[in-house]
Amino acid sequence: MTRGVGSRLDLAGKQAVVVGLARSGVAAAAFLAARGARVLATDLRPAAELAPEALRLGERGVRLELGGHRAEAFAGADLVVVSPGVPWDLPELVEARAAGALVIAELELGFRHMRGPVAAVTGTKGKSTTTAALGAILREAGRDVRVGGNIGDAVTGLVDGAGEATVFVLEVSSFQLEGTRTFRPDVAVFLNLSPDHLDRHASFEEYARAKARIFASQTEEDWAVVNADDPGVLALARHGRARVLPFHPLAPSIEGAFFEGAAARLRHLDRAETLFSRDRLQVPGAHLAGDLLAAAAAARLLGAPAAAVERAVESFGGAEHVLERVAEVAGVVFFNDSKATNVEAALKGVEAMDRPVLAIVGGRFKGGDFRDLREALAVRGKGVFAIGEAQGRVLEALAGAVPVTACSSLGEAVRGAHAAAAPGDAVLLAPGCSSFDMFRDYADRGRAFKAEVRRLAEEHGGRLPDG
Repeated sequence: MTRGVGSRLDLAGKQAVVVGLARSGVAAAAFLAARGARVLATDLRPAAELAPEALRLGERGVRLELGGHRAEAFAGADLVVVSPGVPWDLPELVEARAAGALVIAELELGFRHMRGPVAAVTGTKGKSTTTAALGAILREAGRDVRVGGNIGDAVTGLVDGAGEATVFVLEVSSFQLEGTRTFRPDVAVFLNLSPDHLDRHASFEEYARAKARIFASQTEEDWAVVNADDPGVLALARHGRARVLPFHPLAPSIEGAFFEGAAARLRHLDRAETLFSRDRLQVPGAHLAGDLLAAAAAARLLGAPAAAVERAVESFGGAEHVLERVAEVAGVVFFNDSKATNVEAALKGVEAMDRPVLAIVGGRFKGGDFRDLREALAVRGKGVFAIGEAQGRVLEALAGAVPVTACSSLGEAVRGAHAAAAPGDAVLLAPGCSSFDMFRDYADRGRAFKAEVRRLAEEHGGRLPDG
């Protein structure tokens, strides 16, 4: 489907405010300035705490106001673009809406300037793997694909140079979706739903409503690929107008996408076909196989040939920071699952291990119950190394199930886990928390983990490639 241009914003000469100068805010400010808007970008942090690319926005004519948000900065704004992570009920945003400004998420801004098909992936866990795999399948099919959103490039950074044939594959979070108005993916994938981000959302119900906005503007021409084994996802999908294609990661079925033994199957429009073999996957864990099932089903709806689906899925090595195998140091294998930012995702990572595991857990707590890890760690765990602000919660919740050691830094945890491990064991970074107490984001935390493993490998006479 080629998008109309009716929702595209005329930005020339408009007064725009960008709130938050992390990755998506920087991209939005540059996007607006390049299209002739008069841009002011504001962030609570001082200049010393911002990335260099944020400070370089001044070279593009963007005015910076740092160290706080001033109400005066929003006065007279035609448009306010809000970065993920900025509270939607911020008083300055409430006042801007009351004054008639269009207040939207960076996701909405980018979407309004896209002309090609859009696939969007949401859920509490598994988004990055599914998004990356869907992009890989479409590339294997010869499509012009741009992948980003909550991973990789910000949405507004994907638009320049794209045409009507460009397919956008976007990972979208609740923070991004809550600021949308017209966002309409041709294919929406909803993987699962469990409590998350309760440090930001007032309740689980509010979080679920934000997620459900992925369906809000879809029509009968669009598709919703939904987890039929998750009652919460099914309940939200019923309120949408899109055609539903169910996928069943846990149980066989007579319709949609499902596993029949090792074969991933699709029954759709009176046709049945095999998508791929689970026995030939490169990624660990049953939950990642389910993510690939969803990606394969979505790719078929977007026109990818079955042969391209099979080739791409069976060669897919996984997404960075999602059960990413980093290295083997003196017989101990290190896995980076920094994207496991909630307890349920951390649990899936532990359960995916086929060997004794020493887990690094902690960060900034955002809801959930670390006691949910006790059973899996009692079976697979040799130790837990607790980090960050949630360290005390981790110690209290897991004591007695597995030895728990408090660590003052990620580096200390990496070294402590390696020292306690035996050849054949795994060290797994499975935080179950956000990263904002110690790092810029989960990717920064994952890179820091890999750097610590690299240093450890060098001390043991090996060397890993940079990255």
